[in-house]
Amino acid sequence: MSEAPPRPGAAPPFPPTSRERPRKTAVVASTPSDSHTWGLVVLQCVLEEAGFFVRNLGACCPVDVLLDECRAAPPALVAISTVNGHGRVEGAELISAFRRVPGLSDVPVVIGGMLTTGGTGRREVVAELTGLGFTGVFVGDAALREFRDHLAWADAHAR
Repeated sequence: MSEAPPRPGAAPPFPPTSRERPRKTAVVASTPSDSHTWGLVVLQCVLEEAGFFVRNLGACCPVDVLLDECRAAPPALVAISTVNGHGRVEGAELISAFRRVPGLSDVPVVIGGMLTTGGTGRREVVAELTGLGFTGVFVGDAALREFRDHLAWADAHAR
């Protein structure tokens, strides 16, 4: 018996069926205090265009929820979006917790958006967060382009 075709607008099956080429999975979420969703929508679209299956955990995502989701099915990439200016502090807490989890310490985790409410230079924040374990930190007007470049570089070097 053959499977019925998916109805229009239906979410893609997860995991992909055996007939499909397996796709890398990415998890997107915001920091725990960030209720903004447009950055998550943009990230999801960019990642899907790059060939990822995306699990979007939504806004105000508690760190333990993110960790539980990633432990259950380790993704190829985790992307964190933040707009409220708390990304430097909450991002540091998030990546520290993430890197302590066995089986997740090598998963690439990136963060982008508005990471501070001011006063700290971009280079300092990027250096601090990469030093804590983020594999990419994307801020400012070029953030989206730099994120796409990062995805292309990672894909080219994964072969």
